[in-house]
Amino acid sequence: MDINRAKEKINELVETLNYHSRKYYVEDNPEIDDYDYDMMQQELKALEEKYPELIRMDSPTQRVGGEPISIFEKVEHRIQMASLQDVFSYEQVESFINKTKILNPETEFCVEPKIDGLSVSLEYENGVFIRGSTRGDGFIGEDVTANIKTIMSVPMKLNETVEYLEVRGEVYMPRAVFELLVSEQELNDEQPFKNPRNAAAGSLRQKDSKIAAKRKLDIFCFNVQQIQGKELRSHKESLDYLKFQGFKVIPEYEKVSSYDEVKSKIIDIGEKRYSLSYDIDGVVIKVDNFAEREKMGSTAKTPKWAVAYKFPPEEKETKLLDIEVNVGRTGAVTPVAVFEPILLAGTSVSRATLHNQDFIDEKNISIGDIIKVRKAGDIIPEVLSVSKSCGELNSFKLPKVCPDCGTELIREPDESVIRCPNVNCPAQIYRSIVHFASKGAMNIDGLGPAIVDTLIDNRLIHSVADLYTIKADDLLTLDNFKEKSVNNLLTSIEKSKSNSLDRLIFGLGIRNIGSASAKLLCDRFGSLDNIINATAEEIAEIDGFGEIMAESVAKAFKEPHRLEIIKRLKSYGVNVIYENKQKDNRFEGKTFVLTGTLPTLKRAEAKEIIESFGGKASGSVSKKTDYVLAGEDAGSKLTKAESLGITIISEDEFLDMTK
Repeated sequence: MDINRAKEKINELVETLNYHSRKYYVEDNPEIDDYDYDMMQQELKALEEKYPELIRMDSPTQRVGGEPISIFEKVEHRIQMASLQDVFSYEQVESFINKTKILNPETEFCVEPKIDGLSVSLEYENGVFIRGSTRGDGFIGEDVTANIKTIMSVPMKLNETVEYLEVRGEVYMPRAVFELLVSEQELNDEQPFKNPRNAAAGSLRQKDSKIAAKRKLDIFCFNVQQIQGKELRSHKESLDYLKFQGFKVIPEYEKVSSYDEVKSKIIDIGEKRYSLSYDIDGVVIKVDNFAEREKMGSTAKTPKWAVAYKFPPEEKETKLLDIEVNVGRTGAVTPVAVFEPILLAGTSVSRATLHNQDFIDEKNISIGDIIKVRKAGDIIPEVLSVSKSCGELNSFKLPKVCPDCGTELIREPDESVIRCPNVNCPAQIYRSIVHFASKGAMNIDGLGPAIVDTLIDNRLIHSVADLYTIKADDLLTLDNFKEKSVNNLLTSIEKSKSNSLDRLIFGLGIRNIGSASAKLLCDRFGSLDNIINATAEEIAEIDGFGEIMAESVAKAFKEPHRLEIIKRLKSYGVNVIYENKQKDNRFEGKTFVLTGTLPTLKRAEAKEIIESFGGKASGSVSKKTDYVLAGEDAGSKLTKAESLGITIISEDEFLDMTK
């Protein structure tokens, strides 16, 4: 391909990919499946590597890349990113409306949710994104362009070219993403973020954009700060314009004209608050007309033409019944408050982490106290304070020895957490086996926490390596174990031996190492032996690894008990080589569409087989489809395939093709 044809193809791919990115991330209305998108992106990446001079600024490949930065550059905001005056009652809202109506009885207002995130500025020149920065103090912020680019709903190029545009938006972390992040942090014994807002702020200020990209941030845009080459007369018109330009705009915005309508809208948004996939902490009421705003002006801190009604935090009091002390798989000892159940953010809550001894001492918490509890970010229960002390002079103290094994607990100088150093601690063994068998690790179906507990109690297992020595006769002597369930469990254990090495690495439960970093280790070193023999310095060279992670890996593979487990796992035939799953290229260039219920294969299994032979599985039938693999109850895809004359195959025919 010559350079002219390459340029045409790159332009075509960039436009197509950006279109589909908007459909997926902004409009929530995808038109193609993920595989097709990924394949186009791979094609674009290959062309850009060959012709780097043709790389466009708005190319989706440029969203993540480059070396981590050492410092954020300062950015001066030409238009102040002002904060709004907060109000906390309907009376204050009505007062704002009435004062505004005195100046102009015909004034209209725009009412919209107040997203609880981090305020940023997005700048565009001639329709192309050039810079993203934090609000800072309203006058000076920080350049976070590289991290803003990782937010897929931020357009790199506008639908319509405009000379200059600065947009204000709120970066947030969706609740589901936050819950997964906290689970991963707790699994790795890291200090979890307290709420989605803090998580978003911490992610946006990552000096490595690859880490920011993994956090899956999102944004709602809610204001035009300045614009050249286009005239906008009102706030609602500006939001409609931003939507047209491809931005993900603040939802539920509505123009109203009276206090009763404003109040009704606040109540409506408040009722939906807990069903949303993101956090809101209030409702913003703004004068809609820009000319009126100009006349009203601003104080030194806030504009006079808007207020933010803040929802009262839902906090409830309850009695602290007990403090449980849990030992994690890495020995971390965590105190957990157990209290009388209360209803918060629509769900019943009776437990909350107390983090560590420092937290308990700071709040002077004792069993029997009346405590104040809320849900941080309306998700994670947290203890705020003691409302009424039970009379104990000193706060609850964590035990000096492990509650499960009696070993003296230790606290490292640079950590707030207390740990049990005994690698043979029953609690650590139990949780390490549960983690090893979990879906994200070795994925041993049927080996849940209750079964692990039973196997340990009956002395059938003492470590993860023992799983591969269990015999059917041993299991059949236990209560509730029948021949079918025993066969299923043993089959699943045997199947796990052939798992990809990254699953094993994650399953071994190394501190600070999640599933993604386990894959990076495997990509770099290729085998378990190579990882074991790698130095911390060599591991730290991996893109996406830091010194703490590298030290964790190097230290873990020097521990005698872990090396003994690995030795046994090898002897039982557990895979320790990282292999390319592709078998051959017989399906290269071929597109399959799956429809209906197949007799034996699950769709995911069929897709994996197709990809292992170099083919691709698509979600929709088109003229480019080569085969439709049809099972029972095949629907419209089969009808379309027949009308296009596409080859239709059964599962048996498909499996014959893979022999």
